[in-house]
Amino acid sequence: MLPSPLPDYNSPSRLRLFLESRGLGARKRYGQNFLINPGARTRLLDALELPRAGAVWEPGPGLGAMTAPLLEQGGDVTAFEIDAGFSSVLRDIFGGQANFTLIEGDMLKTWPGAGNRGDYLLGNLPYNTGAALLADFIEKGKFFTRMVVTVQKETGRRMCARPGEADYSSFSVLCASRYRITPLFSLKGSAFYPEPRVESLALRLDLREDGPFRSFPPPASFFPLLRALFASRRKTVKNNLERFIASSSLMMTKTAAEWCAALLARSGVAGDSRAETLDLAAIVSLAESFDALAGPAREKGLPRG
Repeated sequence: MLPSPLPDYNSPSRLRLFLESRGLGARKRYGQNFLINPGARTRLLDALELPRAGAVWEPGPGLGAMTAPLLEQGGDVTAFEIDAGFSSVLRDIFGGQANFTLIEGDMLKTWPGAGNRGDYLLGNLPYNTGAALLADFIEKGKFFTRMVVTVQKETGRRMCARPGEADYSSFSVLCASRYRITPLFSLKGSAFYPEPRVESLALRLDLREDGPFRSFPPPASFFPLLRALFASRRKTVKNNLERFIASSSLMMTKTAAEWCAALLARSGVAGDSRAETLDLAAIVSLAESFDALAGPAREKGLPRG
């Protein structure tokens, strides 16, 4: 059983009074917006399908509106909270729970030290850092069986975008490289307190069993090459590749144009195409071909892209 009384998570006025009684407030720089729609919270929890005693990470728990039901379901919750005042509230409410762990500070900096536990993730990701956090997980090899998140709608569209669509980006490819992404529902600003000026999108991310890489890490050049391909969206794949190759140690033996021609021939990718038309398989093929051609030169360092 959880201690009581909990804050009234459904009432903006009562949340404001609770915060004022503690000398606290929602800070815009931390992207703090409380999800006050109880139906939406239930739908997010249901989508997570957390097994009993499942280990779940919760970014930005705020005052614990999602923390409470996760603990009630028997979840082993690790909460990451950047706000010292909110952390104090969380300790007061949930500190006595054996299945609750609080990690204070910026999650982008603290999560690598949180250990391997955390098979699931549930959270309303801050608009200003949500994409960076998800990218950091993927690039550093922290994968979840399932994530259910709310993000700014613009970010969500990028995550779901397919080749040829306006929102397709390197972030789209990055997410698709490890997860199957399912849009769940949209959330208007009125679902939150304080009310943001933008809409949000709830998403479910399931770890792919059919991913393009048999193991982690992926081809050594995959992440820097991916960034390089989308660095100048109006330029062709050939132009972006030549620029990428020019900053690599491959230049010790051939010109960038010569290496690029060999790379395109080996991968089967058309040089006059553009990155936004390439699917995941094509980009993986480019990375694998680059690594195969680079050989020992790869050990001397890859360009950052």
